[in-house]
Amino acid sequence: MTADAIDVHNHNVPRGWPDLAVAAGGGDNWPSLRIDSERDAMIMMGSQEFRPVTDSAWSADTRLADMDADGVGIQVISPTPMFFSFTRPAEQAVPVARIFNDLALELCSEAPDRLIPFCQVPLQDTDAACRELDRCMDAGFRGVEIGNHIGDRDLDDEGIVTFLQHCASVGAPVFVHPWDMPESPRLNRWMAQWLVGMPQETHLSITAMILGGAFDRLPRDLRICFAHGGGSIAMWLGRMDNAWKNRHDIVGTTEHPPSYYVDRFSVDSVVFDQRTLRYLVDVMGSERVMMGSDYPYALGERPAGAVVRDNPLLSADEQQALLRGNALTFLNGPGSNTVNT
Repeated sequence: MTADAIDVHNHNVPRGWPDLAVAAGGGDNWPSLRIDSERDAMIMMGSQEFRPVTDSAWSADTRLADMDADGVGIQVISPTPMFFSFTRPAEQAVPVARIFNDLALELCSEAPDRLIPFCQVPLQDTDAACRELDRCMDAGFRGVEIGNHIGDRDLDDEGIVTFLQHCASVGAPVFVHPWDMPESPRLNRWMAQWLVGMPQETHLSITAMILGGAFDRLPRDLRICFAHGGGSIAMWLGRMDNAWKNRHDIVGTTEHPPSYYVDRFSVDSVVFDQRTLRYLVDVMGSERVMMGSDYPYALGERPAGAVVRDNPLLSADEQQALLRGNALTFLNGPGSNTVNT
């Protein structure tokens, strides 16, 4: 298997970080890492166990070995969303973002030709988010991962749109990952927050960007990709168009129907089903779907890219576009055929 694929959806967890309560100037229930062995650890939220991780989350050697086994040449590595700190005061989120960004850069520096870092920003404060993005891009980051909302502020919020405009102006691609899913007795069973809540959050935020007019206010050269196949957005674009047509008094907030905007964003391939991926490509276009795996987490795809490579419903050209070509455009802009690390 040739290692030519570019995997745009990956996360890291550093092997430890400073006490965030001290670094951020107060507060409680901060994340920490309990080291259980050389290869195993537990992410803690305050005193509560949150998620077990292995050295694949922090070891470049382990990560590169897995990439070689899966035929992945390059990973785009983003923060784990629980570190965003969007619910904290901005003055606390700023030092937290700097800590995790600097640690991510250390990891990627061990294999700069294969590990491409995306940063996090204190998105609840637009000016601070722009400053941290600029600092990171100057330091060698290639783009930014953001969460899909900040409390009740969705991606059509004026401050977030301003940040996205800044991303476009400095040429920073944006990867949007769902986070902070609602809890309820119905969602707290069977990992339903991840199985239902994550796709729902992604669908809702794409809807907000469309119907809230964000895409109408953003430049067309903004490169933005949504995780997990865009949630269920591809399945329900027809329903949205129908509502735009028949309830224009409520839904008709844009000049064009919702399906008009599918060429304004990309999605990853983390859908785990060949037929679903075929439909996603049919709706989005083969140039707007990129291979992703959600490595190194248990709900990710291994081998990474199998749903693309082993899919008889995709042509060879489509497979190559999803495995590599579209990621080159996402990372470097239209017309690019190389990755500049």
